[in-house]
Amino acid sequence: MVSTQDIKNKEVINIYDGKSLGFVYDIEVNLESGTIEGIIVPAQRNSFFNIFGRDQNDSFIKWKDIKRIGDDVILVDVSGIFDSEVNYEQNNENIINNTEEE
Repeated sequence: MVSTQDIKNKEVINIYDGKSLGFVYDIEVNLESGTIEGIIVPAQRNSFFNIFGRDQNDSFIKWKDIKRIGDDVILVDVSGIFDSEVNYEQNNENIINNTEEE
């Protein structure tokens, strides 16, 4: 069993693209059902005064997208959490087009 304290402050790695998404800032719990809905990874802060409180740009990662909780990191599988889906599709399309041209 994993406690909420074990989850907080762990680094979150996206296995979709291998990028670090940051560190777990908070956990969202459904009090009615008693289940964890997901984790919150804070957005990049531009100012010292923005470090307090949750930002609209913070990322919410659903519990179902968490694949493994390790000693040091949490592995998640999410596409486009910080980039739009369009960017991923454009990059994939460019790779395909460049391969076809060769």
